[in-house]
Amino acid sequence: MTELRQKMIKDIRLRGYTASTERAYLAAVKGLAQYYGKSPEQITKDEIERYLLHIRDERGFAFGTCNQIVNALLFFYKHTLQDPDRMVEIPLRKARKHLPEVLSREEVIRLINATDNLKHRVLLLTAYSAGLRVSEVVSLKVSHIDSKRGLIRVEQGKGYKDRYTVLSEKLLEELRIYYKAYRPKTYLFPSGRSDKPIDISTASRIYRAAKKKAGITRGKGIHTLRHCFASHLLESGSDIHIIQRLLGHRQLATTLVYLHVSQKNLMQVKSPLDFVATSEEAGGRPQ
Repeated sequence: MTELRQKMIKDIRLRGYTASTERAYLAAVKGLAQYYGKSPEQITKDEIERYLLHIRDERGFAFGTCNQIVNALLFFYKHTLQDPDRMVEIPLRKARKHLPEVLSREEVIRLINATDNLKHRVLLLTAYSAGLRVSEVVSLKVSHIDSKRGLIRVEQGKGYKDRYTVLSEKLLEELRIYYKAYRPKTYLFPSGRSDKPIDISTASRIYRAAKKKAGITRGKGIHTLRHCFASHLLESGSDIHIIQRLLGHRQLATTLVYLHVSQKNLMQVKSPLDFVATSEEAGGRPQ
């Protein structure tokens, strides 16, 4: 490991960034260095700009990925090299806003039932029934299940916040069956070789395999189950502020997006045409 990489790791950790952010930032700087075949210390501002145009226009990187790379390079040149001028005029891109894809209740159950593996089934059930991010699902500990109060404790979720979310009675029944079969010690869903948590990529593969087996084409990633949780609660009449708390959203505006995808809300709206009598209904045909 080079001294420069070690210094960047130290700078990242001193600022309390997550492990996933650390990996992404290191990969971004490595990608830039490999593209030019030299140390990032020797790369000029003009070369950085050309590289960003390359990943955007030639390689077709997504908005979010491009912005993450820009943030990583901003961090590296500002904090690690203490040379912020190399990035001073490079702006973040405005991301396109997409509505989340939501499966019907029937599709969710079909997806979950598509897996024959008990551990995989319970993991997917937990993600959906509690509205958890995949990072939160894999980090759950046995001690986080509060069966007496009907709650699941989420420790250090996004933004390093603790919160509680709902523990479904049906999920609790499944968890008891799962516990008897697997006897997890610390983490609810440990990896096969140790008591460490299952990897996020493994949880994502479990979701994709179940979706494929169920013949479902919508809902790109496992985060879809969190979208389904919020949307289905909203369709059932739950208060939007309660849903916000369960999801751990800081801003209500983030939760309000589910108003746009709620089937119940959309299906209750009538087209203005339905309030206007057509010529036939009014008693005649147009001449």
